[in-house]
Amino acid sequence: MEPEGRLGDVKDPSLAEEGVRLVEWASREMPVIRLIRDRFAKEKPLEGLTLAACLHVTSETANLALALQAGGADVRLCASNPLSTQDPIAAALAVAYDIPTYSIKGEDNDTYYQHISSVLDAKPHMTMDDGADLVAMLHTQRQALLDGVIGGMEETTTGVVRLRSMAKAGKLRYPIIAVNQADTKHMFDNRYGTGQSTLDGITRATNLLFAGKNVVVAGYGWCGRGIAMRARGMGAQVIVTEVDPVRALEASMDGHQLMRMDDAARAGDVFVTVTGGKHAIDAQHFQVMKDEAVIANSGHFNVEINIDALEDAAVEKKEVRPMVHRYVMADGRKINLLAEGRLVNLAAAEGHPSAVMDMSFANQALSAEYMAKNAANLPIDVYDVPLELDQRVASLKLEAMGLAMDTLSEEQAAYLAGWEAGT
Repeated sequence: MEPEGRLGDVKDPSLAEEGVRLVEWASREMPVIRLIRDRFAKEKPLEGLTLAACLHVTSETANLALALQAGGADVRLCASNPLSTQDPIAAALAVAYDIPTYSIKGEDNDTYYQHISSVLDAKPHMTMDDGADLVAMLHTQRQALLDGVIGGMEETTTGVVRLRSMAKAGKLRYPIIAVNQADTKHMFDNRYGTGQSTLDGITRATNLLFAGKNVVVAGYGWCGRGIAMRARGMGAQVIVTEVDPVRALEASMDGHQLMRMDDAARAGDVFVTVTGGKHAIDAQHFQVMKDEAVIANSGHFNVEINIDALEDAAVEKKEVRPMVHRYVMADGRKINLLAEGRLVNLAAAEGHPSAVMDMSFANQALSAEYMAKNAANLPIDVYDVPLELDQRVASLKLEAMGLAMDTLSEEQAAYLAGWEAGT
């Protein structure tokens, strides 16, 4: 392992050449971030700023990091999940692109948090987070650095929930843009990206046939919608569990079965949690699951499945395939947990397709530019992505895809803006 330094801390620097090929391949499907990178290279909107990023270290993230670097930022990167790193990408960032990267796939918890601390050692002016672990460490263990931070961005639903809680409690110390709330992020990344990549991860880990299976989706937010849609498209019968009455009603009207998890636990063949909460699958559910049930999580943290309870209930545990641990219960039933309960789409597959991350990371880059220009005038709070940035990303994506849309005529615009016309 290369010692920490300007390089950072990566598994194997010799993987850099492979990583560069993967970064360039992903770039083919990321035309919007390429356009932003080209403009940033000319205008340098982030000149003089050190940016600490805690993100999934993938080929798509690398293209975001390169855009930020082109904009003048001194970027430092660490992983936002111990299993989501693509080691060739980490090597490429550190060696070929001169972006100090602290990220090793499979790192233990101590190393994970040490890597976050190492990124903060750069005394960042701006943060870019995926789950708010970096922000949490900054506000607890590294508070001396807070006065130098002008603002930040957050990528995930889970992170936004944490940050809004901090803001409500008066604990947040600088303004943060909730990139997850952009329509071009959650409507596409969460729905189409998570939907496809989650089933991809489960398939790679298990070689499972979805057709004819009962797939239980815990949570019917944008991620749950996407997973349910894709599972049904592959021939599965989808069961949804929800705690929000509006989302539960929507799941039913979308044609899925709606159940309590206590009942769904008996019926399911495959379980996927995407609630953003804790213990959606709990001790009592393991007691009634079918033999050979498969459990996966695609929420940000691995607390959605009560893994401790599963460990306590099992009499034997064995890794039967990469990313598959089989737990044998006292009555002989076998329950298969994927990717240690961590993000299955990133741990067992490659995460979201580049085409959807193009929009998410375009929002990140433009939000960083917005924050650099406006942070001094923003009261401390959690902000949605400005509408004009969101619409700019959508317009650029349409243009890149060669798609045309209508525009309002002066008459149409005047009608929509007025109140005088009636029946």
